[in-house]
Amino acid sequence: MDVQRMIVDRYPDPAYLPRLRKAIDTARANGVRVIYVTVGFRPGAPEISPRNKLFGRLAGAPAGPANEIHPDVAPGPGDILVTKRRVSAFAGSDLDMVLRANDIDHLVLTGIATSGVVLSTLRQAADLDFTLTVLSDGCLDNDPEVHRVLTEKVFPMQAEVTTVADWVAAR
Repeated sequence: MDVQRMIVDRYPDPAYLPRLRKAIDTARANGVRVIYVTVGFRPGAPEISPRNKLFGRLAGAPAGPANEIHPDVAPGPGDILVTKRRVSAFAGSDLDMVLRANDIDHLVLTGIATSGVVLSTLRQAADLDFTLTVLSDGCLDNDPEVHRVLTEKVFPMQAEVTTVADWVAAR
């Protein structure tokens, strides 16, 4: 989730994209649907209120290559793309419909940032009764301590938390 160029560039971890690529390749090889979730808005961003502290500054940002999914983890044939309008992958998107139409009841979550899209999506997905797995090193946050607390203390209350290597090995 949110592996768009403009977001990836703000989280400099040279090992992140290769790790994520390994998880994506393993998912595809094992028949696990890969769904990309990006944040995006219509021209002129009518979805963004000036009162929205997080998204308000993006209201005038033009669409372009910076908004595209990073090419190192680009979607492949058969992958699903979902556009969200807020932090959670479910907010303003058709993600729930796509999941239910495909009889998907177990989500494996990765994304940037752990304290943003991953946390918000995990909470909402848990409330919607999905089984959840979080790949802890498939997530990044600009605050390592927040990442640690979420992946070690908060997420395990609602999800299995594992690493990309352990998840890949179990496939």
